[in-house]
Amino acid sequence: MAEANLDPVFQIQRVYLKDMSLEQPNSPEILLNQEQPGVEIQLGVDAKPVAEGLFEITVTATVHTKIEEKTVFMVEAKQAGIFEIRNIQSDQMGALLGIACPQIVYPYLRSNVADIIQRGGFPPVHMAEINFQAMYEQQQAEAMMATSEAPQILV
Repeated sequence: MAEANLDPVFQIQRVYLKDMSLEQPNSPEILLNQEQPGVEIQLGVDAKPVAEGLFEITVTATVHTKIEEKTVFMVEAKQAGIFEIRNIQSDQMGALLGIACPQIVYPYLRSNVADIIQRGGFPPVHMAEINFQAMYEQQQAEAMMATSEAPQILV
């Protein structure tokens, strides 16, 4: 009888660009404006199981630039990775899916976003490095606060 291998496994199966769009709704008029646009960047992380021991981690970025209230351009991008994760203690899974995996996927997202913005005729927007550990810990703290603020029934 063969014993099952219970060694921890953490492997990248694939990193891929899941979705990307570039919109320039006010071109070409907005391109004549010499003002410096304001830039707003939003990030999100999603993790979901896709098969036994396989997880898809998706890092999403939305880059929205405006002059006054008019959009110069908007990029929405989703970079994903499939990770094989087996024999990991359940208390470590959250940090692995919320910190380690996004840290691997994010540099690809940064590069693809800068590239499409430049190909759209604009100077590239270089997204800053992200501390996914701090982001994860903040989300965990917010989740704890939300559950502790639930109405309590006094008897």
